[in-house]
Amino acid sequence: MLVRQLLSMKSDSAKPWIDPSLIVTILPDTTMGDAARLLAEKRIGAVVVSTDGKRPDGILSERDIVRQLGKHGAEMLSHPVSEFMTKAVQTCTTGEDALTILERMTAGRFRHMPVVDEQGEMLGVISIGDAVSGRLKELAAEKEALTGMIMGA
Repeated sequence: MLVRQLLSMKSDSAKPWIDPSLIVTILPDTTMGDAARLLAEKRIGAVVVSTDGKRPDGILSERDIVRQLGKHGAEMLSHPVSEFMTKAVQTCTTGEDALTILERMTAGRFRHMPVVDEQGEMLGVISIGDAVSGRLKELAAEKEALTGMIMGA
C-alpha cells in the first residue's frame, strides 16, 4: 500500500489524496497554550508548524507538550511553539510504501508525518494509526486471496 492510498482513506474530496484543507497548521509564534487548546479542540495528536501553511517548518505533538510541561512547568505555556517544536520534520511522498513509513515512524519514535509533493508543499498528514490501519487492510486482502487459492475459488 502506498502513502497515496493512506491519504485517500482519510478524505472524500474530489482528489482524495491531495486535500491541503485537511492539514491543521499553526504559526511558529503561537503560544504553547494555544497549541495545546487547538490539539484538544480538534482531537488530534500533532499540529504542523508552518509560516506559509504550505511547507512544514516544524511539528508539535501532545507528547512534546507534556514533556516540556514536566521539564519547565506551566510557565512554558506562554512561550512560542518555535522554542519547543521538532524542527527536523520527517516527511514522505505519496509514492512511498506505507510499510516503509511505518518502520520509519517506529524507529524514530514519532507518530505523525507530513506528506509533501516534489516542491516540498504539504498534501496531507498521516499518523502511525493510518499506517497500521492500511497494513491491516493489506494483510486481510492477502489472507483472503490465499484462502481463495487454497479453497480453489
